[in-house]
Amino acid sequence: MKPQPASTVVLVRQAVSDIEVLLLLRNRHLVFNSEHWVFPGGRIDPVDYPDADCQQEYHAALRAAVRETQEEAGISIEPGALRHIAHWTTPEGYSRRFATWFFLGSLHEQVSIKVDQQEIIDFCWLPPRSALLANQRGELKLPEPTLQTLRSIAQYRDTQTLHDALALRPVHIFPEHSADYPKHCIPS
Repeated sequence: MKPQPASTVVLVRQAVSDIEVLLLLRNRHLVFNSEHWVFPGGRIDPVDYPDADCQQEYHAALRAAVRETQEEAGISIEPGALRHIAHWTTPEGYSRRFATWFFLGSLHEQVSIKVDQQEIIDFCWLPPRSALLANQRGELKLPEPTLQTLRSIAQYRDTQTLHDALALRPVHIFPEHSADYPKHCIPS
């Protein structure tokens, strides 16, 4: 089964002595990742594609990230403020497969979170290390891409250092050399 294109946003904000990430709780009635804490995101819809040009998949992923963040958490973000940090493809054998673009974005002002109470039923802001510890204790269920992303940013204590470090890293591709990652479609 060919994976569906999807997009997600790792939203971070500066707390007093650490960064915090926004995690959303998926409804238990959902088929995919029910009762898991995830970053805002979802499927790239046809409306996200402006035309059939190859480079437009990247731009469609940005648009989907912005749209999904608004739909699921009530937060408006600008596509130009997002940094592409990863691309995850669900392995073969799962009933649903996604080829997901991961973006990082920082919030510099206080925002009100308004979950949709359908797909998303709750939210929390947590330092990455706290989320990882809560997952280890069985208090939060995290899907593998969320877990691995949190591990990759847990060492950073401020948003500027995080952004600077990620600017120097290559985009994380899973699985490595994935045929589902259209690297030729990313604008330079």
